[in-house]
Amino acid sequence: MAVHEPPSASSRGAHWGSVPDRRGPSGNTHLRLTHADRDAVTEKLKEAYASGQLDEDEFDERVDLAMSAKFPADLEPLLSDLVPEPTAASAPPAARAQGPVAGNERLLAFFGHGSGYLLSALGPLVVLLLNGNSSAFVRRHATEALNYQLTVIVGSIVMLGLAWLVIPAILWVFMILGWVFMPGIAALVSLLGGGWKYPFTWRPVKNE
Repeated sequence: MAVHEPPSASSRGAHWGSVPDRRGPSGNTHLRLTHADRDAVTEKLKEAYASGQLDEDEFDERVDLAMSAKFPADLEPLLSDLVPEPTAASAPPAARAQGPVAGNERLLAFFGHGSGYLLSALGPLVVLLLNGNSSAFVRRHATEALNYQLTVIVGSIVMLGLAWLVIPAILWVFMILGWVFMPGIAALVSLLGGGWKYPFTWRPVKNE
């Protein structure tokens, strides 16, 4: 696929990034590129490929052109039609702010917490596997619910094994009381669109 020179940055708005400024004291723009200059542009092309702005053929062709470029002008067409991914620092406040949570997301998060009463860790695990990739809100709540249920399971096994000791038996009673109330509270909080963190919880499953 041939690489056509895209419209200039002034006509397209923000572009991926500028090529290295190789002008000398006299303003000469014909100084040859270095390996570091080519590598910097190649990294930008990799980011564009990873974000889906370039397909495999375009990426390979542009990398080849970047590695064979001799002057900054040779690199300009390779980047000027690529729009950068907004970062937390550069994105406008409206883009950084979290929008309202949809009703179906709240219900799924509610089920993730509440299902622990009947299905233990299996309930939030199913919610996480089926809906975790489609909603960050659901993934966050389902992961938290799953970690809490795993904590209760592992804690119960350990404390029942030490039931002949007084302190583990008391701790196990408090843990069961927490299990009776906290998933219900978490479910109501998620139904209202809020966040929730269970106290004293082991978190082997990461929210990623």
